[in-house]
Amino acid sequence: MKPILVAVEAGVQRITLNRPEKLNAFNPAVHQGLADAMTRAETDATIRCLLITGAGRGFCAGQDLTERDMKAVGPIDLGSGLETWYHPLIKRMRALPKPIICAVNGVAAGAGANFALACDIVLAARSASFIQAFVKIGLVPDCGGSYFLPRLAGTQRAMALAMTGERLSAEDAERYGIVWKIVDDDKLAQESMALASRLAAGPTRSLGFIKQAMYASVDNTLAAQLDLERDLQREIGKGGDYREGVTAFLEKRKPDFKGW
Repeated sequence: MKPILVAVEAGVQRITLNRPEKLNAFNPAVHQGLADAMTRAETDATIRCLLITGAGRGFCAGQDLTERDMKAVGPIDLGSGLETWYHPLIKRMRALPKPIICAVNGVAAGAGANFALACDIVLAARSASFIQAFVKIGLVPDCGGSYFLPRLAGTQRAMALAMTGERLSAEDAERYGIVWKIVDDDKLAQESMALASRLAAGPTRSLGFIKQAMYASVDNTLAAQLDLERDLQREIGKGGDYREGVTAFLEKRKPDFKGW
C-alpha cells in the first residue's frame, strides 16, 4: 500500500495520506511521498491548486511513535527528524505560489494538527477534532504549531491547547478561527474538491501573490506591507489574467483565467 496517494484532475493535485491503519501517522515513507508531491506541484504548471486529506477515519495522528527506538541508550535527538522532514515540508508549503486546501476528515493530532494549519484554507468535517498532543508525552508543539496557533487562535487559547493537550472540536476550531468552516462528514470530499476546482480555475499568479502578501504581513510594518502590495500589483499587471479579468467584467461574462 502506498503511504501517499496522488491524483491530478482539472488542475487540482489531490494528496491523500494513506496509512489508515495507523490513522495516517507520519513515518519516513509518508514524508518522502509528501516531498515528491510537493516537487511535482512546484514544477508542473498544469497543477494550480493542492487538496490534502486523509484516508479512513482520521486525518493524521502525528508522528508514528511505534517507529521510535525507546531502548536506545543516551540522549534522543528529536531535532534531527524535524530538520530532515517537517521543517522543509512546512517551508515548501508556505512558499508554494499555489493555494493548498486541507480537508480534515477526522482526528488531527500533534504534528498532524499543525500540518493541517500550515495549509492555506482548512475545511473540517463536523466529526473532526484537533489535539496538541505533544504535552502528553513530554514534548512541545512542533511542525509550526507554536507559530500558527497564537496567530490563529490568540495567545491564551494557544497556550491552553498546548499545555492541556485537550481535544478541540471542529465547532470550537471554527469559532477560534483555526479552520475556515465546518462541513457535514458526508459532504467534505465533495465540498473540498469543489473549492479546489474553483481555485484551480482562478488567476493562479494572483492567488500565489495573495498567499505571499498575507503571510508576509505577520512580520512586516504597515509601510513595508504597502510597498509589497505595490510591487505585487505591478507584477500582476504584466500578466494576462488581469487583462482577462477586467475585459470579462466589462463584457459581463465569466473570466477565462490561464494562470499567468
